[in-house]
Amino acid sequence: MQGSEGTGVPSVKEMQGSEGTGVSSGSERRESKIFNDPIYGLMELDPLLVAIINTPEFDRLRFIKQLGGNYYVYPGASHNRFEHCIGVSFLAGKLIEALKQNTCNKVVEITDVDVLCVKVAALCHDLGHGPYSHMFERRFLGPLGNKVEHEELSCAILDRIYEGMQNTFEERGLSQDQIAIIKELIIGKKTTESGLLDDKQKRFMYEIVANKCCEIDVDKWDYFTRDCHALGLKHGFDYQRLLHSARVMVYEGKTRIVYRDKVHIHT
Repeated sequence: MQGSEGTGVPSVKEMQGSEGTGVSSGSERRESKIFNDPIYGLMELDPLLVAIINTPEFDRLRFIKQLGGNYYVYPGASHNRFEHCIGVSFLAGKLIEALKQNTCNKVVEITDVDVLCVKVAALCHDLGHGPYSHMFERRFLGPLGNKVEHEELSCAILDRIYEGMQNTFEERGLSQDQIAIIKELIIGKKTTESGLLDDKQKRFMYEIVANKCCEIDVDKWDYFTRDCHALGLKHGFDYQRLLHSARVMVYEGKTRIVYRDKVHIHT
């Protein structure tokens, strides 16, 4: 496109700002990005998530097969941890937004920071996978006597990412305290004696990315659908039915995510 001195149409550079960053001149606001996914279609991701995706630590997931050695048996199983993590983050955002919409504020108040913490946790939950995914832990690290789980490695890599872009995180209200919460969401349980999410009103957040209670979480939602798609297997799972009925309720003094029983059984 030519500038205003030619055709009267503003140039791409003029539209993007003086540095061509996609934002207006004088503004440092980062832009969200739309990804076209074969499972969910168009997914708009938060600017902070885009910044994380653009790091070398996350980019390496492009080269780690989701199903590890199964690729040698199923040629279609060529999808990687990269797209899986992005899909899980998208679903995590959908679920917590549905909970925010469907749940009475008297039960729990879900803040914008809560939403962002869940999305970041979902995006980074598999950062710690090595070559051949789970096989790396069982066949490589295991025989060496190293029983570290990939979730622990994910937390360590997240710390590294945070150190490199601390200002970007803090601009969105995520400090060291929120990073510690994000790591607990990745692990799926409290990692300190007290637990950063021991606040009974926020207990439900443990059940979104890595649900250690009933195993219904967005990580599985994505790989059920994505793996079947890659392997050419039929499935009847529909995450949107779960979203429609998802609520936060108080059970035994703590907030929990609940679904209608017939949706839980038949989805």
